[in-house]
Amino acid sequence: MDFVLAMTATQKGAILLAISGIAAPIAGYLFHRSTASWSSFGKGALSIGDEAPPPSRPGTPPPPVDPAVQAAEVRQMLEAKSERQRQRGEAPLDVEAETERLLAAAENPRGADAIDAELRAEVRQLVVARNERRLREGREPLDVEAETERQLADFVGSR
Repeated sequence: MDFVLAMTATQKGAILLAISGIAAPIAGYLFHRSTASWSSFGKGALSIGDEAPPPSRPGTPPPPVDPAVQAAEVRQMLEAKSERQRQRGEAPLDVEAETERLLAAAENPRGADAIDAELRAEVRQLVVARNERRLREGREPLDVEAETERQLADFVGSR
């Protein structure tokens, strides 16, 4: 203790520089070497989060669903809904009829029939406005009907 009190400020500064110049790089090197072990922390043969799902490309359709699995899941959800309604004192659902209705709607969720006249008119107005802008810019106009159908197909995904 007497040694520390007897040191001058310059001597204390020299010791501080020696510590920070030698000990700090050694500690940094050791921390750098331990990052490999930290990156593997929680991983291994018995971990559940190790397997990442395969990446899906944008624009690719989802994999097809097995109709039997889909029907079983729909029926299960409808039975649970019917049971909750029964417990609340409401009339339970006809599970079989509702399952058939939902599965029939799932087979043709969107198509030409799903596009109502208002949506078609609105998309057509946008195409006409785009054509007017193209004409002002001196470019070739688009075929309004074909472009409307293409826009609807992109939007609805029916074609």
